[in-house]
Amino acid sequence: MKTRISRFTVHDDLSAPEASQPILKGALAGAGQLPNFLGVLAGSPAALRGYTRFRAELRHGRLPAITLERISLAVAEHFGSEPGLDLHRRVARQAGLPLDDIALAREWDAHDQADAVLLRYVKDLVVDHATPPEHLHEEARESGWTEEQLLEAIAYASLECFTAMVNVAGDVPLDGSIEHDRRLKAA
Repeated sequence: MKTRISRFTVHDDLSAPEASQPILKGALAGAGQLPNFLGVLAGSPAALRGYTRFRAELRHGRLPAITLERISLAVAEHFGSEPGLDLHRRVARQAGLPLDDIALAREWDAHDQADAVLLRYVKDLVVDHATPPEHLHEEARESGWTEEQLLEAIAYASLECFTAMVNVAGDVPLDGSIEHDRRLKAA
């Protein structure tokens, strides 16, 4: 079995630049394991700070967690981000999203009509880099999405695009694979 190796260094709280270490230590304390994506991002303290601040602010937003996971799945699928798909499939299942809904989200769709409309709206921005047609904006508003929620959906999609682009550009391995490799080398 061939082991994937990230093109970027996957830092931990000991190898990361000094300015990244407090954020990584906080992430480790909160989650217990450092995602490879954050380990990679630690190579740039400014990028890591920007990412964590942006994500922290969006956690206080008005979009439901299930909706955020649907956006995350769609974006990760679009970019072919294996770590993103792996993470968001797990989180979506934990949040109660059925497998068929996970499959639909990866295709920018949902059984929930309001989420389906929102996904179509965001898809034009992410996939086509185009202004969503006016009818999609109106349909999203008629489906109950507020202007605040539409802006948060765009912000969240952009954050997930950034995450996916780092994962793809760095060929970042799935979480846990680095630790698995370390244990194999130690054995």
